[in-house]
Formats: sequence, structure tokens, C-alpha cells
Amino acid sequence: MIRNITTTLVAAVVVFALTSFAADQKVIKKVATPHTNAANGQEMYENYCAACHGKAGKGDGPAASALKTQPTDLTTLTKNNKGQFPSLHVFHTISGEEGVAAHGSQDMPVWGPPLRAISGGSSAEVQMRISNITNYVESLQAKQ
Repeated sequence: MIRNITTTLVAAVVVFALTSFAADQKVIKKVATPHTNAANGQEMYENYCAACHGKAGKGDGPAASALKTQPTDLTTLTKNNKGQFPSLHVFHTISGEEGVAAHGSQDMPVWGPPLRAISGGSSAEVQMRISNITNYVESLQAKQ
């Protein structure tokens, strides 16, 4: 009798734990999957970058003052790179493949892992997202 009660109790705890875990995963996935169009670089920039870099890319976003290092003015990347937009550098910075000394202890979130998560692990979609953000940052360049 006690064995049956113990077995039933253990089974109930396991079912409860698995149900709770599944529910938590759905909540996590819903929170971690913003409704951001992967093909829209501007929309992704506004969701992932503008808080620090500012909507216009000048490094004056609402979170900028809370950071130890002022975010880069993204509108001057071409000017500061002898007139050539450093697209590969920007791409690698977003993906986290290239560290930036000014970021110190990861003040700037490295977006490669979050973009992989919201893309369901699809390498092609992650590449597209990062390329589209990179292209949008290029469109923010100050006219020379």
C-alpha cells in the first residue's frame, strides 16, 4: 500500500515537473522570440541596437548613459575607415566573432547567440539577420 502511494506520488511529481518545464520553455521561447522581421535590417537595429547606439546611430540611445564606455557613433564608420564602410568588421562585431576592446566586459551584447536562438539555430537565417543589420548600419553613414 505504501509502495503504491510512493510510486503514485513520485509519478505525480515527475509529471508536474515535466509539465512545468514544458510551460517554462514556452514562456522563455515566447519572450526570447521577438516578432522581428529577419529581412528588415532597420526593424532589427531598432530592437537590438538603438537602446545604446540611438535610433540615428550616433551613440546616444537611452541606455548609453548607463554604460562605462560611450557607444560608438555608427554614422562615422565610413569616415573613420578612409571612406570605405567596414562591413565585414561590423558583421563580425554583431556576431561576436570579433571583439572590440572598448566593449570591455561585454557592455555591448554580442548578438550572435540571441540571433541564433530566435532563428531556431538556422545558420542561413542568422547570417541574413546580421547582414541586414549591417546593411542598415551602412545606410546610417554620414554623407561626406
